[in-house]
Amino acid sequence: MTGADYLLPLRTKLRSMRTESFGADPAGARMERIRRSPHFVDGAFQNPVGARIRPSGSTVDFAKIYFQKEQRARRVPTGTVPVHATTLADLAAPPASGLRLTWMGHSSVLAEIDGRRILFDPVWGERCSPFPFAGPKRLHPTPLPLAALGPVDVVVISHDHYDHLDLPTIRALAGTDTVFAVPLGVGAHLERWGVPAARMHELDWNETATVAGISLTATHARHFCGRGLRNGQHTLWASWVVAGPEHRIYHSGDTGYFPGFRDIGAEHGPFDATMIQIGAYSEYWPDIHMTPAEGMRAHLDLQGGSPHGVLLPIHWGTFNLAPHAWAEPGEWTKDAGEDAGQAVAFPRPGEPFEPAGTLPVEPWWRPLSAPLARPWHRTAEQQGPGPGPEAAARGDLDLAGER
Repeated sequence: MTGADYLLPLRTKLRSMRTESFGADPAGARMERIRRSPHFVDGAFQNPVGARIRPSGSTVDFAKIYFQKEQRARRVPTGTVPVHATTLADLAAPPASGLRLTWMGHSSVLAEIDGRRILFDPVWGERCSPFPFAGPKRLHPTPLPLAALGPVDVVVISHDHYDHLDLPTIRALAGTDTVFAVPLGVGAHLERWGVPAARMHELDWNETATVAGISLTATHARHFCGRGLRNGQHTLWASWVVAGPEHRIYHSGDTGYFPGFRDIGAEHGPFDATMIQIGAYSEYWPDIHMTPAEGMRAHLDLQGGSPHGVLLPIHWGTFNLAPHAWAEPGEWTKDAGEDAGQAVAFPRPGEPFEPAGTLPVEPWWRPLSAPLARPWHRTAEQQGPGPGPEAAARGDLDLAGER
């Protein structure tokens, strides 16, 4: 460090010392474009519906739940997660229907749609953390090496949190010819990690890019952003609509429930399949992640209010990120699907399926789960009248009652 360096503002010095994993802040023309966004108000991106992005309630109570030994044991599988053994061979032939989805774990999904390959939120790293020695560690291995996946036409990123935007994975993909579609501001991270600006489509909500005949539209979500201790809300978060000549699919990214799902469905739906976040929810952050009941409601909203297509649950099973039991999202989603009459796919990590074909429905998680209390499975009489859109707008939505 030179003598002149001591004249730099402290914030600038700290920023220069950040490890590569933290990414980069938007600047220059990118920041000017962010400031012009109608969704960037008072120096930050705003949610479509008000949301508390910091945990609510008592920190002491949360710590008791999160770190208590008995509770911690519930949040991991009791044995080895059955990763699909023949993923590579199964992907060798094109999908007969023109649409095939392969859940790689958490929110990572390979979608083969109308002759193109789209990879959502790829995370092949061992931990979702800025540090290789700390942070949530994988509960199962990746179904196959990233290099074995073969060419990918587009990598789609929902937002810049570590369990969705992974430095080792992006660095590996930067060396290929793939194109990236990311929300506004996220391109700053990718450029620092070696992705050329010419291979990026950086979109605001309601903007669309077309790659190899497939349209990719960034749509609203109710979440937040940030990879450091200070969160400036300078990178956008998004859900995504991907449409080909014959099929259309939806990936929720991370989001709390909000009435805007109906608008997305009305403009872009119905969908052959949706990939919906149903894990890492908590009463401590009810506005930014959905419970399985809320995820089911979101899917139905996207489909015009009635069961249609196939729901693929994502954002569960791979990392321990919330106080709920490890298998609870799968079990609750299964019950919610049966109650709604909605088709839900439950593949093992790495198990390809075609929404138009036979769906994987076996509850593979049950042999690895401690007994579940199932507080969500109440009779209609016990539940009483459900909340309306006005409750969601207030942030009071509670489809499950006791969580």
